[in-house]
Amino acid sequence: MRSAHALLALRAIVQRELLRSLRQHGRLLAALLRPVLWLAVFAAGFRSVFGVAIVEPYDTYIPYELYIAPGLIGMVLLFNGLQSSLAMVYDREMGLMRLLLTAPLPRPWLLLAKLLATAVLSLAQALAFVGVGALLGTVLPLQPAALLHALAATLAGALMLGALGLLLSVHVRQLENFAGTMNFVIFPMYFLSTALYPLWKLEECGALWVWRAAQWNPFTHAVEWIRFALYGKDPGLAPWVVLGTLALCFVLACRGYDARRFGAAAQRGGA
Repeated sequence: MRSAHALLALRAIVQRELLRSLRQHGRLLAALLRPVLWLAVFAAGFRSVFGVAIVEPYDTYIPYELYIAPGLIGMVLLFNGLQSSLAMVYDREMGLMRLLLTAPLPRPWLLLAKLLATAVLSLAQALAFVGVGALLGTVLPLQPAALLHALAATLAGALMLGALGLLLSVHVRQLENFAGTMNFVIFPMYFLSTALYPLWKLEECGALWVWRAAQWNPFTHAVEWIRFALYGKDPGLAPWVVLGTLALCFVLACRGYDARRFGAAAQRGGA
């Protein structure tokens, strides 16, 4: 009976989050327009500037827009995962989070339900972007085994970034502070990664500090896992970095939403 109750709560929370997101048409449109504009405009403008050599996971030369496609999938996951913290902060200010977290269920289970809802929405938006990209002529490899691996990598990346969003929502006290915090996190994570340029290119041009920062950036490993999975190649340590970051962020978020800590944070936020 307790398991049935937990599963019912999981279903209710995921369903609520998805329905709320579907009503926010502007957010859904922005989630698609942002990477599509990068694909259609940025890639076209820099196609002749950034040459992609034959390095893993590629067996031949590829156009630049095909290279950045996994990075733009990562962009969808990154923005949606971290923007999910906005909903958490809003719910906290409205008192909804307090009601949710006082439910007779383990707090990690409730936060896991919120995380799964974010990941499912991110995955749906990423698949929608892949479809739009195909219409624009950027067709990703579609081998069945590689495609399943890429879906698993995308889901893991969505969970990792959603867990990071959960963790940030613990520390973002008010909605007014949200934009600055998100810009401070999103843009460094995205630009200090391999979403737009390969690591060897950074090292070759002498940007060693950017190269080293990209190596330590977990978002880099999420993008690389997707990229290598699409071509059926071994992603190396990338899955371990992504899954380890996911576990760490989720554990820290659960600790942050501890009853005593959460109450103190809510009082400071309302002060």
